[in-house]
Amino acid sequence: MGSVEVVIDRVEGKQGRAELVDLGRSFAKREPHWVPQLRSEQLELVDPARNPFFGHADHQLFIARRNGTPVGRISAHIDRLALDLPREQGFGPGAGMFGYFDAEDEAVAHALLHAAEDWLREQGMNRALGPISMSIWEEPGLLVKGQDHDPMIMMGHHPEHYQHWIESAGYARAKTLLTYDLDVTGDFPPLIRRIVQSGERNDRITVRPVDTARWDEEVAIILEILNDAWSDNWGFVPFTPAEIANAGKKLKPIIHADINLIAELDGKPVAFMLTFPDVNAVLRKIKGRLFPFGWFHLLRWLRRPRNAAMRVPLMGVRRELHNSRLASQLAFMMIGQIRDVATVRYGTRRAEIGWILDDNQGMKAIADAIGSEINREYAIYERSLVD
Repeated sequence: MGSVEVVIDRVEGKQGRAELVDLGRSFAKREPHWVPQLRSEQLELVDPARNPFFGHADHQLFIARRNGTPVGRISAHIDRLALDLPREQGFGPGAGMFGYFDAEDEAVAHALLHAAEDWLREQGMNRALGPISMSIWEEPGLLVKGQDHDPMIMMGHHPEHYQHWIESAGYARAKTLLTYDLDVTGDFPPLIRRIVQSGERNDRITVRPVDTARWDEEVAIILEILNDAWSDNWGFVPFTPAEIANAGKKLKPIIHADINLIAELDGKPVAFMLTFPDVNAVLRKIKGRLFPFGWFHLLRWLRRPRNAAMRVPLMGVRRELHNSRLASQLAFMMIGQIRDVATVRYGTRRAEIGWILDDNQGMKAIADAIGSEINREYAIYERSLVD
């Protein structure tokens, strides 16, 4: 099969997007720890009419074929907001991206990467980074450690051989993203308990649940803090107003106020922590299908998750507090409050924190201090497009 010519087609429109999504689902089914996602949501992510990411991005989708049979897929895309960032933050001028990468074998993988690179060159790009599918806020990176257990909500899952195929095409690792596994049934170490208790006695500090009755306002607060807190991070691209509104709409069904917190200092919101119950547990049960009865099981579980693992995908503390004792204190206070609620109300026994950049010493120190351990690594690769 490897000797048969690989043809790369540019795909467009609704039919092309559906073929790309369904091809990805067929590859994912091969993995023993694959968790079927909702097809409707996957289609929405690649639809320029429904995903506000495309309001500041250009893209091209590709499908590889042998003898007319689809054998791989890839996207090439340019986030115009990322082009305006400093080069030292990962993107910057000339930075294009690839994502939605799946391939039958190494020859197909290289053909797809070359097609994406050629398109990026046509657009004037001089570097390719990926896989990033497609926004940095969606599924960044290739899973390079942790294939032996199920992914959690909103996390990618990839076979081990993809790493070799990307690296053999001339890509080098640009950044590693980490996730940490935490047993939440135990207590904090004594030092951390004292830090939390000190914060609880501080009248200037309030840690409160989000108010779902004014959810749109709360989302705006959270993402305003996020845009400030993460603005110096590698790979950071700010949320636009349209993306903020869309994020609020998509997240609301999985938000439980008591495990999503905002911390205030003197009445001003200065930090937040989001926690999502791992809906992958029920998606596996319903095989990613809402019909005929999947929607019933999903909605019932979302209303009251039981024995649910939790993921903390995002937290942030305003830049003015970075490198201060207060920043870590707020983080420990929020983690402790969420842990207490999750174990009692939702039967939670484990949680994951991440992604965390491998050079984010502050967050790594917090993860280490509470006894969590790295359980997954995601790699973002980079290659020059200049001959």
